[in-house]
Amino acid sequence: MTPGGARLIILDRDGVINEDSDAFIKSVAECVPVAGSINAIARLSQAGYTVAVATNQSGVARGLLSETTLSQIHDYLSGLVERAGGRIAGFFYCPHGPDSNCSCRKPKPGLLYQIRDKYGIEISGVPVVGDSLRDLQAALTAGCTPVLVRSGKGERTLASGFPSELADCARFTDLAAFVDNLLN
Repeated sequence: MTPGGARLIILDRDGVINEDSDAFIKSVAECVPVAGSINAIARLSQAGYTVAVATNQSGVARGLLSETTLSQIHDYLSGLVERAGGRIAGFFYCPHGPDSNCSCRKPKPGLLYQIRDKYGIEISGVPVVGDSLRDLQAALTAGCTPVLVRSGKGERTLASGFPSELADCARFTDLAAFVDNLLN
């Protein structure tokens, strides 16, 4: 069960919660929240949603940051959300590289299944908010509802062309716009 029986929303991290970087986010100092994202997560929490994060973090496999540093980045983001009156229930991440063929690296749905198993709930229809095609593909494979934000790599994702199975995917400027729509 999700904490307190709350409804669930799954977010990608880079490009959705914090600004993305092609050079990777390697430290707390490089982790800059997308405008409005922290308050959006707090609003979701206050509205009774459990917020979980599913994120590919191949910088660990590439030796660009340690799992300890990754944990510090996640603690930093959690602290910002808590100070805004909300909560991130958990960070689920894939530390592997693109060629590892693991089951947890998006577009595979392993991280979403980890969230399902951790909270013991059905994730069918649960919104998964991401800025890349692989986020949306993982959502579809897991039976979740894919949501694209144009922040981060979202514009690039749109420009590259959507596969037909994602033609009906909801699209928002950023996480704050998604949350405004959801809660209103």
